[in-house]
Amino acid sequence: MTDTTMPADSSRRTALGLTCAVGGAGVVAAAVPFVTSFAPSERAKAAGAPVEIDIGDIQPGQLKRAEWRGKPIWVLRRTPEMLESLKVTEGEVADPDSQRTAFPTPEYAQNQWRSIKPEYLVVIGICTHLGCSPVERLQGSSDPSLPPGWPGGFLCPCHGSTFDLAGRVFKNKPAPDNLEVPPYVYLSDTRIEVGVDKKA
Repeated sequence: MTDTTMPADSSRRTALGLTCAVGGAGVVAAAVPFVTSFAPSERAKAAGAPVEIDIGDIQPGQLKRAEWRGKPIWVLRRTPEMLESLKVTEGEVADPDSQRTAFPTPEYAQNQWRSIKPEYLVVIGICTHLGCSPVERLQGSSDPSLPPGWPGGFLCPCHGSTFDLAGRVFKNKPAPDNLEVPPYVYLSDTRIEVGVDKKA
C-alpha cells in the first residue's frame, strides 16, 4: 500500500507556529490589564489610608469633623459637665459597656467614655440603623423630637434614634447599636491617627 500523505511544508509549519505565538502574545496582552484591574488603584489606597487629625484647636464643647475611608469622623472635646452627664445616661442606654459585636468597639474604648482619653470622643458619624448621618444636639434643646431633660448628644433625624455624649444609643430606639468607634491612636497630645489600631 502506498502512503499518500504529503510531508508538511516547512513554510506552512513556520506560519502556523508564528500565528500561535502572535495569538498567545495577544491573549497575554489582553489579560494583563484585566489582571492588574484586581489591584487597588492609588486613589483607592489613599482612600483607605490612615488619617491624621489635629485636635489641638478643638475648644471644650466643640465637635470637629474629618473623613476616613469615605466615612465622617467626629472628634468631640467634652467638658467636665458633659462627662458627668454620662453617669446620668448610664441606665438609659441600650449597651452601656459597648459589648455588642455588630460594630465591635476597640478594647481601649470599652469604658463609660468610649474613648482612650475621657476628654476626647472619636466616633464614626453614621447611625447604626440605616446609615443616616445624625446631627449633634450637644446642649439641652426644645426640639420636640428630643426627650424632656435632654442631657446632650446626637439625634438621627431620619427615624429618631438618639445617642448620648459617648455615642451610646438610648433604649427602645430604631438604631440597634452604639455609634462605631474607629481604630485610632494618639501620636501626641494634639494629634490622633484614625485607621491604626494600637493600644493607647
